[in-house]
Amino acid sequence: MRQIICSALLGGVALVSIAIHSQQSQPTRIGMLIGIKPDRITAYEALHAASNQGVRDLLDKYHMHNFSIYIQKMDENHYLEFAYYEYTGSDAKADAAALAKEPRNIKWLSQTDAMQIPLPGATGWTKMQEIFHNP
Repeated sequence: MRQIICSALLGGVALVSIAIHSQQSQPTRIGMLIGIKPDRITAYEALHAASNQGVRDLLDKYHMHNFSIYIQKMDENHYLEFAYYEYTGSDAKADAAALAKEPRNIKWLSQTDAMQIPLPGATGWTKMQEIFHNP
């Protein structure tokens, strides 16, 4: 009887472990906005070209996947960028802090930040509030 109870308990622990792991494996979706200087768009696109590795491996290293950037012309002199990524790690603040210390990322941001225009009141990308997701 003890063996059956222990097996049942261990089975329950395994189910709880699977449920917890499943919850942690759900990505956190991040959307962000920033402006871009119209005269820097071509250079910005070149930095992000498929042939330029840039910091892609660092994004993966720090659990930032499916990173995409879109651009939208608002009027003759106003363009916005929208970025989206999925964070799959367990400590976003620690990963962001570690990424911020990476020399290649520091160099990358010195190039890209000079091409961008933060939204009023912001100093960089502005995180957006997610209001709907259709899984």
